[in-house]
Amino acid sequence: MRIEILTIDGCPNGPAAEREVRRALAELDFRTEPAIRVIRTPAEAAATAFAGSPTVLVDGVDAVPGSAPIQDLACRVYRTPAGPTGHPTAEMLLPALRTALAG
Repeated sequence: MRIEILTIDGCPNGPAAEREVRRALAELDFRTEPAIRVIRTPAEAAATAFAGSPTVLVDGVDAVPGSAPIQDLACRVYRTPAGPTGHPTAEMLLPALRTALAG
């Protein structure tokens, strides 16, 4: 399984997304190192499944579906039960991680 966190320079939510990825992986007792990829240009964004910073990809697929890929170097907002936030929670990531582990 390949986990990649797509972020932009200076994104304040990138570290929180990485922390939540690690928390979800620990819950599944699965050890892998997520890759951090900084998207620097609209062309780079267009060449990926980037849906705003940060985007977590599991085997190349957005772990939290519902946002279309974009070409702008923009932030992403996630909807959680506690309200909007700038990063996905471990709970939001778990379904994609479980699917990847099962497949």
